Amino acid sequence: MSYFTNIQMFVRVFELGSMSAAARDLGVSAAVASARIGELEKHLGTRLFNRTTRTLLPTEHGSTYYKGALNILESVALAEAEVAELSGSHKGTIFAAAPLGIGRRFIAPSVPIFKQAHPGIDVRLRLTDHSIDIAGEGVDVAFALGTFEDSTVKRRKIAECERVLCASPSYVSTKGHPENGEALAGKDHDCLLMRFPGCPDHRWNLVGADGKARPYNVKGPFESDDGDVLTEWALAGHGIINKPLFEVAEYLERSDLVVVCEKTPPVPVELVCLYPHRRFLDPKLRLFIDFMSQQCRQALSERTAPQHMQTAL
Repeated sequence: MSYFTNIQMFVRVFELGSMSAAARDLGVSAAVASARIGELEKHLGTRLFNRTTRTLLPTEHGSTYYKGALNILESVALAEAEVAELSGSHKGTIFAAAPLGIGRRFIAPSVPIFKQAHPGIDVRLRLTDHSIDIAGEGVDVAFALGTFEDSTVKRRKIAECERVLCASPSYVSTKGHPENGEALAGKDHDCLLMRFPGCPDHRWNLVGADGKARPYNVKGPFESDDGDVLTEWALAGHGIINKPLFEVAEYLERSDLVVVCEKTPPVPVELVCLYPHRRFLDPKLRLFIDFMSQQCRQALSERTAPQHMQTAL
């Protein structure tokens, strides 16, 4: 086992907080991962992790070594990137994450196209509507919808996305057509909510006639951590959803869903890509971000074209 390989394993174990998770991430067995860490600890003459049956925590020496190890990996990555720039042959693996809606519609279909253009680059895509800890989960780039103030990561805006509140015609015929957020805040309507730890979906930010946004506390009988499940429930007549227009445009066009609360529409959100602060941006990652940003903007434009908007709204 090479010393450099051991350093790579140590960094992934440190970032993921799990020997088995790091092993899966690097495509080896847990026994191999443990052996590499053991070899590194023997070389350094100190323990890097405190292990119990349930936890794996870095020691003080481990935390100190991580900073230097990360510098080593970044220096090697920079050297390889400079060579790739000169040769025009980018190689390596990109770890990407995206919400289910964006990932299924925009990112996943574009990955094979990107791979065809850059055969030396592999992409590992994780789709989840849960929030992503980029540094802690070892993600190179995460696509996300919302408003972002986290200074620990860099952010590139791709597009602004309109949101709409909508429900099925059967729901509206049964429960009525709410015109504003005040109607939702009462007990007469069922809102279908995204719910997972840290998700604030029980508060919908809506824009009033004065152009100012304010939060409305909403409730409903069903919750899920999968946005597409909420859409299916809305189509079945179970309640009102707060969705990016691109996710529901086709249903609005076919009148499977109708827009509600027109007087207080939701605040638009940004589609962004997030990536860790580093001394340099790996050229292969820059290629991926540029490519996916263009693909997303094009797909968003097609799904929310003016002629579709007129039909939908």
